[in-house]
Amino acid sequence: MALCHDIGYTEMRLPNLLDHDTTAEAIQQSASWLPLLARECHPDARLFLCSLFAPVCLDRVIYPCRSLCEAVQASCAPIMACYGYPWPAILHCERFPTGHGLCVAAISNGSRPGRSLPRASCKDCELQEARSSREVLDTLCTNDFAVKVRLSWRNGSSSSPSDRDLDSRLEVLKAGPLPPEELVPTLRLWLQLDATCVHNLLRGRHAGTYVLSGEVQDHRLLVTTAYPWSQSHRNLQLAMRRWHHHRCPE
Repeated sequence: MALCHDIGYTEMRLPNLLDHDTTAEAIQQSASWLPLLARECHPDARLFLCSLFAPVCLDRVIYPCRSLCEAVQASCAPIMACYGYPWPAILHCERFPTGHGLCVAAISNGSRPGRSLPRASCKDCELQEARSSREVLDTLCTNDFAVKVRLSWRNGSSSSPSDRDLDSRLEVLKAGPLPPEELVPTLRLWLQLDATCVHNLLRGRHAGTYVLSGEVQDHRLLVTTAYPWSQSHRNLQLAMRRWHHHRCPE
C-alpha cells in the first residue's frame, strides 16, 4: 500500500475503518488519495488516512482523534474542493472520539518546524499566462526551483501515473536547496505522485513543454506556477533569455 508504506508498523486490521474487507480493496481505494498527499496540504494527512485505511492490528480498534481529523480537514478540504471533490461523508470528524480515550493523535502542530504549510491553492498547477517578462523573473526569484521541461505520455497512453515521462530536453533554471543532480530524480518522483497536477497541465494532450517553478520541502517538490511554452508566448521567451544574466533581489 503506497499510501502507508513504512508507516511504522507491519500488520493492519481488517475490516479497516472504512469497511474494506480485503487488502486488495484497501490498496485499490487508498491509491486515489496519493495525489492529495503529494499536495502536502497537512503534515499529518498521511497519519490520518492510514489510521483509517490501514489501522494498526491491536486487540481493539484505534480510531483517529477528532482533533486530528479536524486539523487535516481544515487544510486539505479546500484543496480537494479546488478539483471538485468534497470532503467525503465517511470522513466526517463527528464520527471520531474527542480524544478523552485512546485514539490516534496529531504528531505535528500543523506545520514543520520553521516552515509554514505549503501555499497550495486552486491556482496551483493551473497554466498561467506570462503577462510580462518581469512577472516571470519575479516568480522564478521567489520560488525555490525552476525548470523548463517537456511532459508526455509514453506511447500516447494516459492509463496510469507510470505512463508519464519527462523528455530528455530538461533545463534546470534554478535548483534551489537541492543540488542540480538531485532535482531531476526528485522531479521524476513528483511526476509519479502528483497526478492531479500533471493532468491539469496536459489537459488531455499527448505532450507539452512548460516552465515550472515551486517549493522544495524535505526533498519533495510542490509545483506552484506553470507557464506553457510556445513561440507565441513572447513574454516568457524574453524572460528566459534574460534569466541567465538576471540577479534576484537579496
